[in-house]
Amino acid sequence: MTSSAIATGSAVSAGPVRVPGKRRDWRGGLMLWGFAAPALAVFIAFVLVPVALAAVYSFFNWNGLGPLVRFIGVDNYVRALTDPKFLEAIGHNLLIVVLSLAIQGPIAVGVALLLNRRIRFRGLIRTLVFVPYVLSEVIAALAFKLLLQPDGPLDGWLSALGIHGDKPLWLADQGLVMWTLFFVLSWKYLGFAILLMLAGLQAIPEELYEAAALDGASWWQIQRSITIPLLMPTVRIWAFLSMIGSLQLFDMVWVLTGGGPVTATTTMATYMVQYGFQRNQLGFGSAVAVILFVVSLVFALLYQRFVLRRDLAGAITRGA
Repeated sequence: MTSSAIATGSAVSAGPVRVPGKRRDWRGGLMLWGFAAPALAVFIAFVLVPVALAAVYSFFNWNGLGPLVRFIGVDNYVRALTDPKFLEAIGHNLLIVVLSLAIQGPIAVGVALLLNRRIRFRGLIRTLVFVPYVLSEVIAALAFKLLLQPDGPLDGWLSALGIHGDKPLWLADQGLVMWTLFFVLSWKYLGFAILLMLAGLQAIPEELYEAAALDGASWWQIQRSITIPLLMPTVRIWAFLSMIGSLQLFDMVWVLTGGGPVTATTTMATYMVQYGFQRNQLGFGSAVAVILFVVSLVFALLYQRFVLRRDLAGAITRGA
């Protein structure tokens, strides 16, 4: 048989070639949707639908009772964005964001570096640091509200230490209450930041530390040149969570101060509840809720676009 016949026979006998990776695995897709469907249904029912309803209610002058008949367009939005009290509430949220990033972040990194070393009772200290985060926000706020009352336990402790005279009005002084609130928030949420930093430190290979030590690097040089740069992705994730939580802050403020005294600790969320539910202005409260949603969304998108872009690169894979 000649070579041309062999070539012809090979061409005739060869059928269509099926590449295994090209055929769609419908069973895998069905299983994926089966697992995702419950979570997707909950997300739609408890996130997307309420947001859509709030957007609809925000265009009406509605007290929560009866049909939606008094359409007023964007008047609720104009009222909120021109109200000095609401603008002050936005400023309070932004102040908490800045203080959290500037104070809580460095403290969390420093404590995590300390607890990452081999010290006595390290496990116990880690547990005690994380305990405040486990407590309910309402319980923590009520506890501090009792501690910080005039002539309360804190004032008694100060007197026992020899500090007499007029004690600060921790929750009633307009110039002091915001700092008191931030201290309570730091006590409550700092443990989560420390735990997150510790998890990031565990992901750093020990070989890098050993190589740096062999080269004669000191502990501070190792932290500055190895630990901190490799820990930055964790720091950026924590900063993202901290910013979103600070913008949506409600429960601790509501229980501890109620937004007072006057409007000294009002946040966007407490402002929304005060007008939406306590004053039965559901349409206006819905407009404030939409503004809060948009502000949080814009912060999240901008942060992911300009800060987390490098960390998220390659995290999402595409099928061939």
